[in-house]
Amino acid sequence: MAGSRTVRGLARREFCLVLLRRMADLRPDLVAAALPRLGATRAEAHAAHTRWQALHHAPRAPRGLALRTAVLGPAPETEDRRFGDLDLEVRRWPLPLWPHLRWEVLSGPGGSVLHEHLVRAAGSPVPPAADGRLRVWEHVVADVSGLPGAVEVDPQVVTRWEVRLPSGATAAFVWGLLQQIRTRQDPGT
Repeated sequence: MAGSRTVRGLARREFCLVLLRRMADLRPDLVAAALPRLGATRAEAHAAHTRWQALHHAPRAPRGLALRTAVLGPAPETEDRRFGDLDLEVRRWPLPLWPHLRWEVLSGPGGSVLHEHLVRAAGSPVPPAADGRLRVWEHVVADVSGLPGAVEVDPQVVTRWEVRLPSGATAAFVWGLLQQIRTRQDPGT
């Protein structure tokens, strides 16, 4: 497989199943409820994740942005962005499970993926985030990190992010989507 060819067995629906695999670490209840909305079983979710992982280790599989494009198709939203003296590309795709969000990939020279996560779609009906009024599985990192006094924290896990709020609570994200809000008295959840 090379270039812009499609990857057999994976498309946007299956890509959602891949994302759900890591979300199940924190919110197995929401993932279990999402599977029927995608018309999927746990076995199909597992198979999609296994296929995705195999592609990352297959020597002839597309890499970086080419792999995302092979699975998701051409990005309907594209943008060039300059960061210092580095030219970057931003690509966004709609996903069937989250119509108010987009999968965003930030890539560098040669199509290397520098960052990828769910972001808010333009015109989204989700109300603005506010400390004490956050919506799990609706708000994304940018919604919460922009709150006054919020501090982003990198937990050193590629799929996760955290934002500490002035109230003392911590908002936990997987692939950019809010999964849970932990209070100081509730460190283990």
